[in-house]
Amino acid sequence: MARQQRTDPATLPGVADVRIVADEATTDLVLDVLRTHFTITAPRPYSGGRSYLQLDTGNTAPDPD
Repeated sequence: MARQQRTDPATLPGVADVRIVADEATTDLVLDVLRTHFTITAPRPYSGGRSYLQLDTGNTAPDPD
């Protein structure tokens, strides 16, 4: 059977869909780092250590003086 070609998903500009596959401690660490630089949604956990979230790619860090 031939492999089905995927179509590019439609996304909103400036929003990234993120999948993290890690244990809970590592996921929490990655989320803490992302929160310091970006606005993120609450992660949606799934089986197999996967978590999905959206990330606003507009940097929220303060501008340097």
